[in-house]
Amino acid sequence: MFAPFKRAGLLAALLLSTLLAPAYAADRPEKLVIGLLPGESAPTVMRLNEPLRAYLEHKLGLPVELVVGANYAATGEALRFGRLDIAYLGPVTYILQSRRAPLEPFARPSHEIVGPTFQAVVIVPADSPAQSLADLKGKDVAFGDPASTSGTWVPRYMLAEAGLVSDRDYSLRVLGAHDAVALAVVNHKADAGGLSMPIYKRLLKEGKIDSKAVRVLAESPAIPEYMWTFRPGLDPAFKEEIRKAFISVTDPEALKVFRAESFIPCVDSDVDRVRNWIAAISKDRPDSTEIVK
Repeated sequence: MFAPFKRAGLLAALLLSTLLAPAYAADRPEKLVIGLLPGESAPTVMRLNEPLRAYLEHKLGLPVELVVGANYAATGEALRFGRLDIAYLGPVTYILQSRRAPLEPFARPSHEIVGPTFQAVVIVPADSPAQSLADLKGKDVAFGDPASTSGTWVPRYMLAEAGLVSDRDYSLRVLGAHDAVALAVVNHKADAGGLSMPIYKRLLKEGKIDSKAVRVLAESPAIPEYMWTFRPGLDPAFKEEIRKAFISVTDPEALKVFRAESFIPCVDSDVDRVRNWIAAISKDRPDSTEIVK
């Protein structure tokens, strides 16, 4: 006589467990979907990361797909909502997106001499009269994506340290990508520009910008490297497979785009320095993070 009540209780328990279950699938996917930031044009980003894609496909034994986001926020949001399995996020993108979801960083590139860090630069046309960042007062300064660490936030921090606040002391121009910033400065379409030093050096090496047309005005402090990051709810066993695959990379071609000797483990606190820089910028411009949401 108690069977109907038992069945009802069981159904209620199953319904409750379904409602409380994570909103993300926790099975090993049939393919690994990797998100990349559009620091340069999508075809360039795809080409440069193809060796890593091929390595992971072989190592993990399943198809690997690369996806370049329309912008930095789009890549971060796609990871947060489970449309990507892992993504290569700059510190700022990671910090802002991890405020809304339990993202988990697991690996980052490490370089000869400088370790897991890189730098940004502020460049000017070769014939610019500017000799210091303070000389950019009243000028047009070009930046990359609004959420780019080395293409926007660190250069803005450098300018803030020189006493210059965006939209008060200089005009902030958003161009979306590092190469677009470099070209704008070379062609005198901006008085200065902030971008990643590694990308700047590669653009010079590949002859995409004229070395005689531009010069570095200032270099940034060491910036914590980008981090490979898991989406919420990814199967723990599969996460461990991915983690081991990255940490064991020795293929020079797979590491080349990152200029890395290897990938090393990382944790959330590795980007605390960048959190301090965001806070410093937001002190003068409280609306700073609104444009990247």
